[in-house]
Amino acid sequence: MPEKNLPFFEMFALYTPDAALAAQVKEWLVTGAVMDRKARTIEVQLLCPATPDPALLARLSGEVAQAYGLAGVVFQPASPQPVEDVPIPPPDDSDVPPPPADEDVPPEPETLVEAVPVAQAPSPEPEPSPALSEQQRLFQQTEALRQKAMKEAMQAHAKERGFSSKRIYGTHKIRKVPVPMNTLELDMGIVTVEGDVFAVEHRELKKRNAWVISFDVTDCTSSIRVSKFMPGDEGMPIVNGVKPGMHLKIAGRLNLNRFDNDMVLEPLTIETAEKQIKQDNAPEKRVELHLHTRMSAMDALPDTKDAVKRAIAWGHPAIAITDHGVAQSFPDAWSAGKGKCKVLLGTEAYYINDVDERLTVRGSLDQDLDEAIVCFDLETTGLDKETEVITEIGAVVLEHGEVKERFQTFVDPKRPLAPNIIQLTGITDEMLVGAPSQEEAIRAFLDFVDGRPLAAHNAEFDIGFIRKGCQTYGIPFEPTYLDTLPLAQNLLPELTKFKLDIVCQHLHLPDFNHHRASDDAAMVGYMLVPFTQMLRDRGVQTLQQVNAGLAKTSSLGKAKRMPKHLIVLAKNKVGLRNLYKLISLANLNHFHRNFPIMPKSEINENREGLILGSACEAGELYQAIIRGKDWGELKRIASWYDYLEIQPLANNGFMLRPNKKGKFIAKSWDQIKEWNKMVVRLGEELGKPVCATGDVHFLDPEDEIYRHVLLDSKGFADADAPTPLYFRTTEEMLEEFSYLGKRKAYEVVVTNTNLVASWCEEVKPLPDGLFAPKLENSAEELYSLVWGKAHELYGEDPPQIVKDRIELELPGIIERKYDVIYMSAQKLVQNSLEHGYLVGSRGSVGSSLVAFMSGITEVNSLPAHYRCPKCKHSDFDYAQDPAHPYGCGADMPDMNCPVCGTPYVKDGFNIPFETFLGYGGKKVPDIDLNFSGEYQAKAHQYTFELFGENHVFKAGTIGTVAEKTAYGYVKKYLAARGIQTTKAEENRLTLGCTGVRRTTGQHPGGMVVIPQDREIYDFCPVQHPADDPGSDIITTHFDYHKMEDNLLKLDMLGHDDPTMIRMMEDLTGVNAREIPLDDQDTMTIFTNSAPLGFENDPVLGPTGAVAVPEFNTKFTRQMLCDTQPKRFNTLVRLSGFSHGTDVWLGNARDLIVSGTATVDSTVGCRDDIMLYLMEQGVEPKMAFDIMEAVRKGKVKKGGFQDGWEDAMHKANVPDWYIESLAKIGYLFPKAHAVAYVMMAFRIAWFKVHRPLAFYAAYFSIRAKALDANCMCRGMDVCQRKMKEIESKEKPADVEEKMLITLEVCYEFYLRGFSFEPIDLYESDATKFLMNEERKSLRPPFSAIPGLGEAAALSLAENRTGRTFISQEELIAACPGLSKSTVEMLRQAGALGTLPETSQISLF
Repeated sequence: MPEKNLPFFEMFALYTPDAALAAQVKEWLVTGAVMDRKARTIEVQLLCPATPDPALLARLSGEVAQAYGLAGVVFQPASPQPVEDVPIPPPDDSDVPPPPADEDVPPEPETLVEAVPVAQAPSPEPEPSPALSEQQRLFQQTEALRQKAMKEAMQAHAKERGFSSKRIYGTHKIRKVPVPMNTLELDMGIVTVEGDVFAVEHRELKKRNAWVISFDVTDCTSSIRVSKFMPGDEGMPIVNGVKPGMHLKIAGRLNLNRFDNDMVLEPLTIETAEKQIKQDNAPEKRVELHLHTRMSAMDALPDTKDAVKRAIAWGHPAIAITDHGVAQSFPDAWSAGKGKCKVLLGTEAYYINDVDERLTVRGSLDQDLDEAIVCFDLETTGLDKETEVITEIGAVVLEHGEVKERFQTFVDPKRPLAPNIIQLTGITDEMLVGAPSQEEAIRAFLDFVDGRPLAAHNAEFDIGFIRKGCQTYGIPFEPTYLDTLPLAQNLLPELTKFKLDIVCQHLHLPDFNHHRASDDAAMVGYMLVPFTQMLRDRGVQTLQQVNAGLAKTSSLGKAKRMPKHLIVLAKNKVGLRNLYKLISLANLNHFHRNFPIMPKSEINENREGLILGSACEAGELYQAIIRGKDWGELKRIASWYDYLEIQPLANNGFMLRPNKKGKFIAKSWDQIKEWNKMVVRLGEELGKPVCATGDVHFLDPEDEIYRHVLLDSKGFADADAPTPLYFRTTEEMLEEFSYLGKRKAYEVVVTNTNLVASWCEEVKPLPDGLFAPKLENSAEELYSLVWGKAHELYGEDPPQIVKDRIELELPGIIERKYDVIYMSAQKLVQNSLEHGYLVGSRGSVGSSLVAFMSGITEVNSLPAHYRCPKCKHSDFDYAQDPAHPYGCGADMPDMNCPVCGTPYVKDGFNIPFETFLGYGGKKVPDIDLNFSGEYQAKAHQYTFELFGENHVFKAGTIGTVAEKTAYGYVKKYLAARGIQTTKAEENRLTLGCTGVRRTTGQHPGGMVVIPQDREIYDFCPVQHPADDPGSDIITTHFDYHKMEDNLLKLDMLGHDDPTMIRMMEDLTGVNAREIPLDDQDTMTIFTNSAPLGFENDPVLGPTGAVAVPEFNTKFTRQMLCDTQPKRFNTLVRLSGFSHGTDVWLGNARDLIVSGTATVDSTVGCRDDIMLYLMEQGVEPKMAFDIMEAVRKGKVKKGGFQDGWEDAMHKANVPDWYIESLAKIGYLFPKAHAVAYVMMAFRIAWFKVHRPLAFYAAYFSIRAKALDANCMCRGMDVCQRKMKEIESKEKPADVEEKMLITLEVCYEFYLRGFSFEPIDLYESDATKFLMNEERKSLRPPFSAIPGLGEAAALSLAENRTGRTFISQEELIAACPGLSKSTVEMLRQAGALGTLPETSQISLF
């Protein structure tokens, strides 16, 4: 057979048939190929060992055409030899039949281009060089023709079609129509589905050289997990090709995952699919003025940025953010819309009208309070004036405190009375026989009134029936009336209920026949007599003075008034400040019944720059319409608003469902339409725009299920009721309001919403720039401290490297006003040191040499160097010598100063400044400090003293629904409804509910400081944490991270390490700051426990790192075993490994264990990247940018930016290093790691050299779940308890904490120490006491399980100077003790032989 031809599978690299067919074809050679571009066909000349069967060729033609997206492939075999009949192997995927030759099969350009590299087409030039073999020449020519033809075909079809799917996995094109996922059943076998990928969790099985691919996909009817075990590299196309958010079509086989009894889809083919994206195609777009985000607590679902991006994608010019009572989404909303869509900042307030909703006097008539007033009352057939009628009218005339005239009449209802009405009123059908008609009675009553003012208790009810009757019979009725219900609520605030009989009883009025009109009317008159005197005592003399006189003392009252809804938008900066103030007052002063109430009186006082909308059906106006208020009252209410709202009918569909009492709010959809039309008419009469809004609570209709889950978690009985509060397009809204007519619908949907949006300026939620408080002479003081320390350490003329670094940092810090931030932290640190507590720095502040020189951090960020403490000589060159490079000064060999002979101090950790303040130093400093937990409260108080009580606030946090909590909601929801679904669907519902705001909180150590010349309302609202009105703590309303670039934020956490060090210093007299960081015995315990007196213990392992911070966990101790650190710098890198994400396992560890790299050459901290890349020659700014992208996980998610990999390759950066960077999810700052390891090393020094003090401090401060009953009974008891806990599949949290403590107890015994028994007179309340002579510790009372710290402190305090003769006396002397706690003391052996009672037995 000739050797000059191209093997079949080299020619058709994309085609992968089943094994049987491949075996028959693998010997074939391609001798030529001709492409027809227009027809998109190819004719291929073959050389075969034997002539193939025509059926085999037909199958090959179809499958190859399908693989390359061709209309047809014709194979021309060249062999003249006949061939025996060969059975055609069936295709391995029945879901995918080969396409007919004339079917239009689109090509798959991306896959084709990736599979076969494009070669240059040969030009019709001279014959190839003789050096080129015939086979090579033929291959080049054929390949070039094939590539060119394929490329042109792909380009032409891609342009023609627009979207072309890409096959990610499998060999056959999917042709079946996808089925809905909620119809999937195991017995369906092979199916096709289509949907969005929302979770990916592949697992690599390195020992088995395989992958378990797993991802969840949904079509929103349900979800399915796509999962399969794939050996070798079979799964790599899926691992690399399937990402969250992709829209895929998948053909596969349904199977049962027997590990969790879940139905999964085993993929056969995976393709990208085109997703239909909803668009707003209206020529002029509407504006959504009513949208909620996840910050509407447990009620709404949209991510703020997603909502704004949707508006941008639809071309909406603006969008309003109106969460319930909060403004916490403002920063994210503004950030998302900046320059693309105007974001209107607002809130849907919980609003109570404390001004004129319940006016005591309505109408214009005025007279002295003693002049004649008609007090009246009605009895009716029911409560609804639209359907019920009057049965009795009773009235009296009150004049000068006396009843002068009376009126009473029954009224014919023209219907039988209901039994409950008869029972309530005592009026029977017989009593109404022959009574006047409704019209007659009303006219007679009005003749009696004779134009005088009226009075009634809950007058709106009685006036409403009279007004309805007057409307029916054409009788004019414009009364002035006084309502004694709000009058009583204002004058008798001591009451909680204000029914007529209760008020009369409180006023000591005589008994009366309640619920008879004549008697009730008389009691209203008698009640007005004392009320009139109370009004006069307040300076009120006439009817028209009543409302103003009561407004001075009006409050939200004790009545059960549910707040209504109100939209408040910020028109400009003044409005935004007023909005922040109103939200603050609502949270601080008016938080009632879980609602931050915004009273109308305070809105009126702060209305400048605000735009008010009437909100949804829960608004004041719509509620008044539902309750049938008269037109004049509706106009009065509507006149207060700047614009009125109407919403889609389905939003109010709940009105057509029975409420808890079985009643309906609306009778029909037509009635809801009529109510909306009334709003429109009000707008027309008052000249106010009426706007159609969506009251958006989720973006898409299919998201509603998540809200059902949330509402169910809150106990709503109608959680599943459909309420389509999704974000609608302009076309959808126009269709919704088509019943208003085309012109009016366009006006309310488009014209008016754009008008309201145009009223609002683009207001940024936080002002630009840093607004730092003032500290007197802070710049001068910082300058003096830094240069003073530089001279103290390095002499009057410091080395150039020191001066250069200070000049790099200090001028920019002062120029940008960051000096206040530095000096604030400096004063806090110095105050703590003056109280005897070390302060550990966190974060990247140690990257700043100015921070070190000013005393904020102990981390010296200069390169490793020597410095002489006496003559100030320094050597920065030794550590940089390639013959002996050092990453930090602590690892350098001891040397003496060549000038004066004094032993050098070894210093420096080589940390670039850019990791703190960014490239160019423009990032706002974030200084995080670890104070002792014992001192933290004093540090916070000192902050108030520095800046003033009214300018310091605790940093607020926002508590959202965690994934674990959301999963609980979902399981409860599904179980309550008996719904069985897939794990993937449970996962989808869980993710949909995750992130919704539940509550607020406070950062454990964060403090926010505002300038002395500003108020907090210039930046954000404030509130109590956790919506607790009883708290005396006030926090920022925004999450403090949102304000980091605008306000001084001090992060002052309480930490155990400084507390432990203080206790060990007190016990030993050793100054921890003088402990050398190169102590060899201390360094040894990170690899070997020999310095502790034991080696290779079977329980503790080879290292001595138990109870040493940073290295105490089994994970970090294994890192020590893997790396065998001998240098301090290695410990720093290990700290970085352990705190990072995807840095150690599957990354640095593999490189180190395999010998590819060393600990020092791998990436441990973010700073390592920048320093290494710069050393290799990468441009500094690029090195910084790469570091920032890697440490934030951006490279892992989206890859390197263009040019970065090329630049690294040019700088000879190894491939393994670049691949390592691409895996990293998060990187720890080196300064943080250095600070942590410095503290840990000092504590480890005490463990080696002052062990008893170490264990006393550890057990007193850091140990959790102390149990003296186990601790004090020896090593064997400790070991048995440890084994008991370890044997449990899922130990409780307290047991896991106890296991850690028992491990330290075990080591304590192993080193020859012991515990003494707890003693009533010798033990401390909370601290372990050491006895160096006996090498023992005595546990405190708090080590007794269940005793509690309060009881321990009470016992220690009250035993002083006393000797107890009985347990009875002990209980009497110590208020914090009880019989149960004394029994705990007895069982722990603390009471010795102390008897129970003081009584002496004679027998």
